[in-house]
Amino acid sequence: MTVASAGEVDDGRRGRRGASVTAKMLGAGTSGIAELALFHPVDTVAKRLMANKGSIGGGRLGEVIFRDAVGKSVLQRWGSLFPGIGFGGAYKVLQRTYKFGGQPVVFDYVRRNHSDVLPSRPLQQAVAGSIMGIGEVALLPLDVLKIRAQTNPSVLAGKGLLQIVRCEGLALYRGIGWTMARNAPGSFALFGGNSVCKQAMGLDETLTGRATVLQNTIASAGGALASIAVAQPLDVIKVRVQNRPFDAPQSGATVVGNLLRNEGPTAFFKGFSPKVMVVGPKLVFSMALAQTLMRFFADTIG
Repeated sequence: MTVASAGEVDDGRRGRRGASVTAKMLGAGTSGIAELALFHPVDTVAKRLMANKGSIGGGRLGEVIFRDAVGKSVLQRWGSLFPGIGFGGAYKVLQRTYKFGGQPVVFDYVRRNHSDVLPSRPLQQAVAGSIMGIGEVALLPLDVLKIRAQTNPSVLAGKGLLQIVRCEGLALYRGIGWTMARNAPGSFALFGGNSVCKQAMGLDETLTGRATVLQNTIASAGGALASIAVAQPLDVIKVRVQNRPFDAPQSGATVVGNLLRNEGPTAFFKGFSPKVMVVGPKLVFSMALAQTLMRFFADTIG
């Protein structure tokens, strides 16, 4: 083989690798858009339940979920579950594109270069997912603003995005440590659990391998359940830190102390059941759709 032909082979490999990355990003981004359209109200309900510090008994559930719209028409109550859709849209699409599109790229790197210390495919998938989860904090300001709009909208009233960024600056990264502490094990469990489920079904393949839609859904369900269980306590702390007014912050340690003193240890799992029942399917939907679409775009792009 001549030097020129070797270069042509290298160019072909780079081209195929570039097409593969494009397919991953397209599949993940499309799944993020679909997830936002279907599940933003579900996310609002979960965030409001986690941010609530009192009891939801005595008929208070509707008040906690619908806030000022609790006594209004069905349409108005439904509309009240869409605060922060602008922030939510930007965050969710970027997050899913980054996380589901980028994790297979990091996995490929880990598999090629670190298989000696990470011998099993599920462990490689889990570590790649954990790395992506930690890096996800770059999108934290959008997540903070989404949560504020969902749980404490008065702090954003009358303020535009540029004004908020200019005034608050690094305050938008409040809770970054707790977010990383939640994302690392949560993403480890999500992608590791997904891979374990695929191996249990006899699918020794990558995240975007040729699994059926049903197989992708089952594997995603296993990963989502593991991720929610591992991350829930840290997620409650993260939400409590992030939904505070900009001028009255609380540290994560203060939140933990107040939570234990005033609400007890079980408060760390507030919103867990609704999250498993409704946010879990959101994650399953998005992950399974991303995997299926990645393969579709990979076949289409070639």
